[in-house]
Amino acid sequence: MQAVLNYPKIAVIRPQGSLNAANALEFERDMTTVLAQNGVSILVVDLAAVESLDSAGLMALLSTHKLALTLGRSFQICAVAPSIRIIFELTQLDRVFEILDSEAELAQT
Repeated sequence: MQAVLNYPKIAVIRPQGSLNAANALEFERDMTTVLAQNGVSILVVDLAAVESLDSAGLMALLSTHKLALTLGRSFQICAVAPSIRIIFELTQLDRVFEILDSEAELAQT
């Protein structure tokens, strides 16, 4: 379903297709497993290949964001398509998440 790339202290997860009720629990489990690893201080979720996102997918992202805060780690989202970004804006979650335009922007943070 997704590729996981590891850089020193940075883990990137790239889900594909739909993030919905059918796969949200697996997606959240994948994110929390990576986030809980020693040595990972930043988790980046690259949404470039995500075509649709429902409330279950949003909750998986929000739960992982909350865990990251608890663990003192950074949680970022990048490469959000305009059709997905509007969901974050309508729910005002664009004010909660750190949303980068691309992975290249990560190097500047």
